[in-house]
Amino acid sequence: IHSSFSHKSWMHTPDALAKHYISYNAKFLGNTEVEAPKGTEVVKDAVRKLKFQRHIKKSEGQKTPKVELQISIYGVKILEPKSKDVQHNCQLHRISFCADDKTDKRIFTFICKDSESNKHLCYVFDSEKCAEEITLTIGQAFDLAYKKFLESGGKDVETRKQIGTLQKRIQELETENAELKKQLQDLEEQLMIAHVPPAGSISLKPQSTDVFDMVPFSPVTPLVPTAASNGCPPPPPKSSPPDINKDLFGAEPFDPFTCGAADFPPDIQSKLDEMQEGFKMGLTLEGAVFSLDPLDSRC
Repeated sequence: IHSSFSHKSWMHTPDALAKHYISYNAKFLGNTEVEAPKGTEVVKDAVRKLKFQRHIKKSEGQKTPKVELQISIYGVKILEPKSKDVQHNCQLHRISFCADDKTDKRIFTFICKDSESNKHLCYVFDSEKCAEEITLTIGQAFDLAYKKFLESGGKDVETRKQIGTLQKRIQELETENAELKKQLQDLEEQLMIAHVPPAGSISLKPQSTDVFDMVPFSPVTPLVPTAASNGCPPPPPKSSPPDINKDLFGAEPFDPFTCGAADFPPDIQSKLDEMQEGFKMGLTLEGAVFSLDPLDSRC
Protein backbone atom coordinates (compact mmCIF):
# COMPACT_ATOMS: atom_id res chain seq x y z
CA ILE A 1 0.00 0.00 0.00
CA HIS A 2 1.31 3.43 -0.96
CA SER A 3 0.32 6.00 1.66
CA SER A 4 0.87 9.71 2.22
CA PHE A 5 -0.45 9.35 5.78
CA SER A 6 2.06 9.40 8.60
CA HIS A 7 2.79 5.84 9.71
CA LYS A 8 0.03 4.54 11.96
CA SER A 9 -0.88 1.14 13.30
CA TRP A 10 -4.09 -0.31 11.89
CA MET A 11 -7.26 0.54 13.78
CA HIS A 12 -8.95 -2.89 13.83
CA THR A 13 -8.03 -6.46 14.68
CA PRO A 14 -7.46 -8.73 11.65
CA ASP A 15 -10.38 -10.95 12.69
CA ALA A 16 -12.74 -7.98 12.69
CA LEU A 17 -12.16 -7.56 8.95
CA ALA A 18 -11.49 -11.21 8.02
CA LYS A 19 -14.35 -12.92 9.87
CA HIS A 20 -16.75 -9.99 10.16
CA TYR A 21 -16.93 -6.44 8.80
CA ILE A 22 -16.66 -2.86 10.01
CA SER A 23 -19.77 -0.77 9.44
CA TYR A 24 -20.03 2.99 8.86
CA ASN A 25 -22.94 5.28 8.03
CA ALA A 26 -22.48 7.98 5.41
CA LYS A 27 -24.23 10.07 2.80
CA PHE A 28 -23.60 8.94 -0.77
CA LEU A 29 -22.98 11.77 -3.21
CA GLY A 30 -22.77 9.27 -6.08
CA ASN A 31 -20.13 7.98 -8.48
CA THR A 32 -18.74 9.21 -11.77
CA GLU A 33 -16.35 7.88 -14.41
CA VAL A 34 -12.74 9.08 -14.25
CA GLU A 35 -9.91 8.76 -16.74
CA ALA A 36 -7.21 7.34 -14.46
CA PRO A 37 -7.07 4.77 -11.63
CA LYS A 38 -5.07 7.07 -9.33
CA GLY A 39 -4.39 10.73 -8.59
CA THR A 40 -5.42 13.49 -6.23
CA GLU A 41 -6.36 15.81 -9.10
CA VAL A 42 -8.49 13.02 -10.58
CA VAL A 43 -10.59 12.69 -7.44
CA LYS A 44 -10.71 16.46 -6.90
CA ASP A 45 -12.41 16.87 -10.26
CA ALA A 46 -14.81 14.01 -9.51
CA VAL A 47 -15.71 15.41 -6.07
CA ARG A 48 -16.28 18.88 -7.52
CA LYS A 49 -18.52 17.44 -10.25
CA LEU A 50 -20.60 15.33 -7.85
CA LYS A 51 -20.84 18.17 -5.32
CA PHE A 52 -22.23 20.46 -8.00
CA GLN A 53 -24.77 17.83 -9.11
CA ARG A 54 -25.81 17.28 -5.49
CA HIS A 55 -26.20 21.05 -5.00
CA ILE A 56 -28.59 21.18 -7.98
CA LYS A 57 -30.61 18.24 -6.65
CA LYS A 58 -30.76 19.84 -3.20
CA SER A 59 -32.20 23.00 -4.74
CA GLU A 60 -34.87 20.81 -6.29
CA GLY A 61 -35.77 19.38 -2.88
CA GLN A 62 -33.91 16.07 -3.15
CA LYS A 63 -32.01 14.87 -0.10
CA THR A 64 -28.62 13.17 -0.27
CA PRO A 65 -29.27 9.43 0.22
CA LYS A 66 -27.89 7.75 3.31
CA VAL A 67 -26.01 4.47 2.95
CA GLU A 68 -24.27 1.90 5.12
CA LEU A 69 -20.69 0.92 4.29
CA GLN A 70 -19.59 -2.59 5.22
CA ILE A 71 -15.81 -2.99 4.93
CA SER A 72 -14.09 -6.39 5.09
CA ILE A 73 -11.36 -8.33 3.31
CA TYR A 74 -13.99 -9.25 0.71
CA GLY A 75 -14.65 -5.68 -0.35
CA VAL A 76 -16.59 -2.52 0.35
CA LYS A 77 -20.35 -2.99 0.21
CA ILE A 78 -22.66 -0.01 -0.15
CA LEU A 79 -26.11 -0.85 1.24
CA GLU A 80 -29.45 0.84 1.80
CA PRO A 81 -29.47 1.20 5.62
CA LYS A 82 -32.99 -0.09 6.33
CA SER A 83 -33.58 -2.79 3.71
CA LYS A 84 -29.87 -3.83 3.59
CA ASP A 85 -30.13 -4.09 -0.19
CA VAL A 86 -26.65 -4.04 -1.73
CA GLN A 87 -26.35 -1.10 -4.15
CA HIS A 88 -22.67 -1.56 -5.01
CA ASN A 89 -20.10 -4.22 -4.15
CA CYS A 90 -16.53 -3.02 -4.72
CA GLN A 91 -13.91 -5.77 -4.49
CA LEU A 92 -10.67 -4.65 -2.89
CA HIS A 93 -8.34 -5.71 -5.70
CA ARG A 94 -10.33 -3.36 -7.96
CA ILE A 95 -9.90 -0.34 -5.64
CA SER A 96 -6.76 1.55 -6.63
CA PHE A 97 -7.01 4.93 -4.87
CA CYS A 98 -8.58 6.20 -1.66
CA ALA A 99 -8.45 9.73 -0.22
CA ASP A 100 -10.12 11.90 2.39
CA ASP A 101 -10.43 15.66 2.68
CA LYS A 102 -8.18 17.11 5.39
CA THR A 103 -10.07 20.39 5.55
CA ASP A 104 -13.43 19.26 6.93
CA LYS A 105 -12.87 15.59 7.89
CA ARG A 106 -16.12 14.61 6.21
CA ILE A 107 -15.52 13.92 2.53
CA PHE A 108 -13.79 10.75 1.41
CA THR A 109 -13.59 9.04 -1.95
CA PHE A 110 -12.18 5.97 -3.66
CA ILE A 111 -11.63 4.86 -7.26
CA CYS A 112 -12.80 1.38 -8.22
CA LYS A 113 -12.64 -0.44 -11.56
CA ASP A 114 -16.14 -1.57 -12.54
CA SER A 115 -16.40 -5.35 -12.94
CA GLU A 116 -18.68 -5.17 -15.99
CA SER A 117 -17.57 -2.14 -17.98
CA ASN A 118 -13.94 -2.11 -16.73
CA LYS A 119 -14.25 1.67 -16.41
CA HIS A 120 -12.75 3.50 -13.44
CA LEU A 121 -15.47 4.98 -11.22
CA CYS A 122 -14.92 7.46 -8.43
CA TYR A 123 -17.27 7.05 -5.41
CA VAL A 124 -17.76 10.07 -3.12
CA PHE A 125 -19.20 10.11 0.44
CA ASP A 126 -19.93 12.55 3.27
CA SER A 127 -19.06 10.59 6.41
CA GLU A 128 -19.73 12.97 9.33
CA LYS A 129 -16.13 13.62 10.42
CA CYS A 130 -14.78 10.06 10.18
CA ALA A 131 -13.42 10.18 6.63
CA GLU A 132 -9.83 9.40 7.63
CA GLU A 133 -10.90 6.43 9.76
CA ILE A 134 -12.86 4.93 6.84
CA THR A 135 -9.93 5.49 4.48
CA LEU A 136 -7.54 3.71 6.88
CA THR A 137 -10.03 0.86 7.36
CA ILE A 138 -10.18 0.30 3.60
CA GLY A 139 -6.38 0.37 3.54
CA GLN A 140 -6.16 -2.24 6.31
CA ALA A 141 -8.72 -4.46 4.58
CA PHE A 142 -6.73 -4.24 1.34
CA ASP A 143 -3.52 -5.20 3.17
CA LEU A 144 -5.16 -8.23 4.80
CA ALA A 145 -6.86 -9.29 1.57
CA TYR A 146 -3.57 -9.19 -0.32
CA LYS A 147 -1.87 -11.36 2.31
CA LYS A 148 -4.76 -13.82 2.22
CA PHE A 149 -4.54 -13.91 -1.58
CA LEU A 150 -0.85 -14.81 -1.43
CA GLU A 151 -1.45 -17.50 1.21
CA SER A 152 -4.32 -19.08 -0.72
CA GLY A 153 -2.61 -19.53 -4.07
CA GLY A 154 -1.70 -16.17 -5.49
CA LYS A 155 1.98 -17.17 -5.64
CA ASP A 156 1.08 -20.23 -7.71
CA VAL A 157 -0.61 -18.48 -10.63
CA GLU A 158 2.07 -19.55 -13.12
CA THR A 159 2.16 -23.08 -11.69
CA ARG A 160 -1.59 -23.37 -12.08
CA LYS A 161 -1.29 -22.21 -15.69
CA GLN A 162 1.18 -25.03 -16.37
CA ILE A 163 -1.06 -27.53 -14.60
CA GLY A 164 -4.00 -26.40 -16.73
CA THR A 165 -1.96 -26.86 -19.91
CA LEU A 166 -0.90 -30.36 -18.83
CA GLN A 167 -4.48 -31.28 -17.98
CA LYS A 168 -5.61 -30.17 -21.42
CA ARG A 169 -2.86 -32.26 -23.05
CA ILE A 170 -3.85 -35.33 -21.03
CA GLN A 171 -7.45 -34.93 -22.18
CA GLU A 172 -6.27 -34.69 -25.80
CA LEU A 173 -4.21 -37.89 -25.39
CA GLU A 174 -7.18 -39.69 -23.82
CA THR A 175 -9.37 -38.70 -26.76
CA GLU A 176 -6.71 -39.80 -29.25
CA ASN A 177 -6.28 -43.09 -27.39
CA ALA A 178 -10.03 -43.77 -27.48
CA GLU A 179 -10.09 -43.15 -31.24
CA LEU A 180 -7.18 -45.53 -31.83
CA LYS A 181 -8.87 -48.22 -29.73
CA LYS A 182 -12.02 -47.84 -31.84
CA GLN A 183 -10.04 -48.17 -35.09
CA LEU A 184 -8.27 -51.27 -33.75
CA GLN A 185 -11.56 -52.85 -32.77
CA ASP A 186 -13.01 -52.18 -36.22
CA LEU A 187 -9.98 -53.82 -37.90
CA GLU A 188 -10.23 -56.88 -35.65
CA GLU A 189 -13.91 -57.30 -36.50
CA GLN A 190 -13.11 -57.07 -40.24
CA LEU A 191 -10.40 -59.72 -39.87
CA MET A 192 -12.76 -62.05 -38.01
CA ILE A 193 -15.40 -61.70 -40.73
CA ALA A 194 -12.82 -62.36 -43.46
CA HIS A 195 -11.64 -65.65 -41.83
CA VAL A 196 -15.08 -67.14 -41.08
CA PRO A 197 -15.54 -70.26 -43.39
CA PRO A 198 -18.78 -70.64 -45.38
CA ALA A 199 -21.62 -72.50 -43.69
CA GLY A 200 -21.40 -76.32 -44.14
CA SER A 201 -17.79 -76.33 -45.23
CA ILE A 202 -14.97 -77.97 -43.29
CA SER A 203 -11.58 -76.42 -43.35
CA LEU A 204 -8.66 -78.84 -43.00
CA LYS A 205 -6.08 -76.09 -43.35
CA PRO A 206 -3.70 -76.23 -40.41
CA GLN A 207 -3.48 -73.16 -38.22
CA SER A 208 -0.89 -70.78 -39.58
CA THR A 209 2.26 -70.12 -37.65
CA ASP A 210 4.90 -67.41 -37.76
CA VAL A 211 8.60 -67.73 -38.67
CA PHE A 212 9.30 -69.17 -35.24
CA ASP A 213 6.60 -71.87 -35.71
CA MET A 214 4.45 -70.12 -33.13
CA VAL A 215 0.75 -69.37 -33.35
CA PRO A 216 0.37 -65.60 -33.88
CA PHE A 217 -1.07 -63.78 -30.90
CA SER A 218 -4.53 -62.30 -31.37
CA PRO A 219 -5.99 -59.93 -28.79
CA VAL A 220 -9.46 -61.36 -29.46
CA THR A 221 -8.35 -64.93 -28.71
CA PRO A 222 -9.08 -65.82 -25.08
CA LEU A 223 -6.01 -66.84 -23.14
CA VAL A 224 -6.39 -70.30 -21.53
CA PRO A 225 -4.37 -70.55 -18.33
CA THR A 226 -1.92 -73.45 -18.12
CA ALA A 227 -0.87 -75.28 -14.99
CA ALA A 228 1.88 -73.58 -13.03
CA SER A 229 5.22 -75.36 -12.67
CA ASN A 230 4.57 -76.14 -9.03
CA GLY A 231 1.35 -77.95 -9.85
CA CYS A 232 -0.97 -75.24 -8.53
CA PRO A 233 -3.38 -73.77 -11.10
CA PRO A 234 -3.21 -70.02 -11.55
CA PRO A 235 -6.11 -67.93 -10.31
CA PRO A 236 -8.92 -67.41 -12.84
CA PRO A 237 -8.49 -64.30 -14.98
CA LYS A 238 -10.47 -61.28 -13.91
CA SER A 239 -12.65 -59.72 -16.58
CA SER A 240 -13.83 -56.28 -15.62
CA PRO A 241 -15.21 -53.57 -17.87
CA PRO A 242 -12.85 -50.69 -18.63
CA ASP A 243 -13.17 -47.76 -16.28
CA ILE A 244 -14.15 -44.75 -18.35
CA ASN A 245 -13.05 -42.50 -15.50
CA LYS A 246 -9.41 -43.52 -15.89
CA ASP A 247 -6.90 -42.17 -18.34
CA LEU A 248 -4.77 -44.07 -20.86
CA PHE A 249 -2.29 -44.92 -18.09
CA GLY A 250 -4.99 -46.51 -15.91
CA ALA A 251 -4.90 -43.62 -13.46
CA GLU A 252 -7.61 -41.27 -12.35
CA PRO A 253 -7.61 -38.13 -14.58
CA PHE A 254 -5.74 -35.33 -12.85
CA ASP A 255 -7.86 -32.35 -11.91
CA PRO A 256 -5.87 -29.32 -10.70
CA PHE A 257 -9.01 -27.71 -9.35
CA THR A 258 -9.65 -30.46 -6.79
CA CYS A 259 -6.10 -31.36 -5.91
CA GLY A 260 -5.52 -28.44 -3.59
CA ALA A 261 -6.79 -27.66 -0.14
CA ALA A 262 -9.74 -25.68 -1.49
CA ASP A 263 -12.30 -26.21 -4.23
CA PHE A 264 -11.94 -23.57 -6.94
CA PRO A 265 -14.49 -22.76 -9.66
CA PRO A 266 -13.60 -23.64 -13.29
CA ASP A 267 -12.72 -20.04 -14.11
CA ILE A 268 -10.20 -19.83 -11.26
CA GLN A 269 -7.35 -18.89 -13.58
CA SER A 270 -8.95 -15.76 -15.01
CA LYS A 271 -9.98 -14.62 -11.53
CA LEU A 272 -6.50 -15.28 -10.15
CA ASP A 273 -4.97 -13.30 -12.99
CA GLU A 274 -7.39 -10.41 -12.41
CA MET A 275 -6.74 -10.37 -8.66
CA GLN A 276 -2.99 -10.61 -9.16
CA GLU A 277 -3.09 -7.62 -11.53
CA GLY A 278 -5.24 -5.58 -9.14
CA PHE A 279 -3.18 -6.29 -6.04
CA LYS A 280 0.05 -5.71 -7.98
CA MET A 281 -1.16 -2.17 -8.86
CA GLY A 282 -1.60 -1.53 -5.14
CA LEU A 283 -3.85 0.83 -3.22
CA THR A 284 -2.79 4.46 -2.76
CA LEU A 285 -4.07 6.18 0.36
CA GLU A 286 -3.90 9.95 0.47
CA GLY A 287 -4.97 12.71 2.76
CA ALA A 288 -5.80 15.57 0.40
CA VAL A 289 -7.16 19.08 0.53
CA PHE A 290 -9.97 19.20 -2.01
CA SER A 291 -10.67 22.97 -1.62
CA LEU A 292 -14.16 22.78 -2.95
CA ASP A 293 -15.36 26.38 -3.16
CA PRO A 294 -18.58 27.80 -1.62
CA LEU A 295 -20.67 24.96 -3.06
CA ASP A 296 -19.18 22.87 -0.30
CA SER A 297 -21.97 23.67 2.13
CA ARG A 298 -23.57 20.75 3.94
CA CYS A 299 -25.26 18.34 1.57
